[in-house]
Amino acid sequence: MADNDNFEKGQMVVYPSHGVGQIEGVETQTIAGMEIKLYAINFEKERMRLKIPMMKAKESGLRKLCTTSRMKDALKTLEGRARIRRTMWSRRAQEYETKINSGDPVLIAEVLRDLKRNSEDTEQSYSERQIYQAALERLAREVAAVDKMTESDATMRLEKIMGTWEGESELEVANAA
Repeated sequence: MADNDNFEKGQMVVYPSHGVGQIEGVETQTIAGMEIKLYAINFEKERMRLKIPMMKAKESGLRKLCTTSRMKDALKTLEGRARIRRTMWSRRAQEYETKINSGDPVLIAEVLRDLKRNSEDTEQSYSERQIYQAALERLAREVAAVDKMTESDATMRLEKIMGTWEGESELEVANAA
């Protein structure tokens, strides 16, 4: 049996198109006269519950949180130079959405790297900002779950790696008070 086939109640998992969720348990439902076991997954941030048939979990892309070495690869990707291809924005946007929905932290990091803007760069369009924000939230949630930190700390960590952090740290705010 493969590594990703069994998930336990309380376990944090990643569903490609929704990000990090938590297994609430296994439920049995009768659908079309057949008893089917389903994973019940809670995505607290979206206030959403998702039920996935156990036999389709692997096929749907449901997986455990990434390993720390895979997360290191993703964070290393953030440090790289942006690779902006000169194709039409609509095609690039579609490719970015596909990478985000893959659930792969390294591919999501590529989207962040390619869309990050420093203050001296050109202004981002609305759709660029939306895609960037979606990628940032998705990666920050997995970083937070893997490294056991808050999502806001994970976001700050990612932005610092990319050199786009513009806020004060919580420590600086506390010391100023």
